[in-house]
Amino acid sequence: MLFPHSRYKLLVTDIDGTLINNDGSISADNRKALARVSEADIKICLSTGRATEACRKIIGQLGLDGHHIFFDGALVGTLDHASEIYSKPLDRNVLREVIEFSRANEIDIDLYSASHYFIERETWSSDIHSRFFDIAPTKADFATLWEYETIIKIGMVTTNPQEAFRATAIHNKFNSSLNFSYVRTPSYPGIDFVNIVAPGVSKGKALLKLSAHLGIKPEAVIAIGDGENDIPLLSSAGLGIAMGNAPRAVKEIANEVTLDVNHNGLAAAIDKFLLQVS
Repeated sequence: MLFPHSRYKLLVTDIDGTLINNDGSISADNRKALARVSEADIKICLSTGRATEACRKIIGQLGLDGHHIFFDGALVGTLDHASEIYSKPLDRNVLREVIEFSRANEIDIDLYSASHYFIERETWSSDIHSRFFDIAPTKADFATLWEYETIIKIGMVTTNPQEAFRATAIHNKFNSSLNFSYVRTPSYPGIDFVNIVAPGVSKGKALLKLSAHLGIKPEAVIAIGDGENDIPLLSSAGLGIAMGNAPRAVKEIANEVTLDVNHNGLAAAIDKFLLQVS
């Protein structure tokens, strides 16, 4: 029998390093725990730096509906784009400057609209996005793309010191006009996925937009995550839970710390803090 904690009405969970483990899958324990949450009539929202389309398979596997937080908080909406609560696209002039800078310095970047993933050429990043994230790229000329497409996120992937140096160059150049976060997935240890979004964007702000739309107070939200981009999310929720694999900075701001992702920390947190299972 399920005895949901009456205080909490919404569960918000990060994906990579929280829901998805080192082999890139969702464990049976995590699936069952989320099913129990749904049975208890508690809403579930994914919160991720991923693009909308990169979440399609996961949302389908879990049978989730409703609104989710994508692009590190730059978009809050439904998977089919039928309902959009909040969107913060990139400024076109800043985007143009980033494109010009990246081309001048031979830096590979990816661009994302709400529904499309754009590349200029095939790279390790585009291959991983196709195979791991299940998101097919669209080739485009970035020199003109910024004029007619509404771009929500710039993405970079650093697989070696040279790419990390180039990412730092963009970060230093545009730190005052863009927001940067560095995310890792257990499936690719040592690889940084760099999310570049509009200033002021965060998972925490997105959560406040979502909770207001749903009529749920932030104190009635449980949020679980493992990355530094999850700090605003955990700080904005009534109960912020850090994964055991989270860095110290995340654990320090969290209310609680659960097990790591490979020991079903998400399921453990759900059973301990949200549901009483007997």
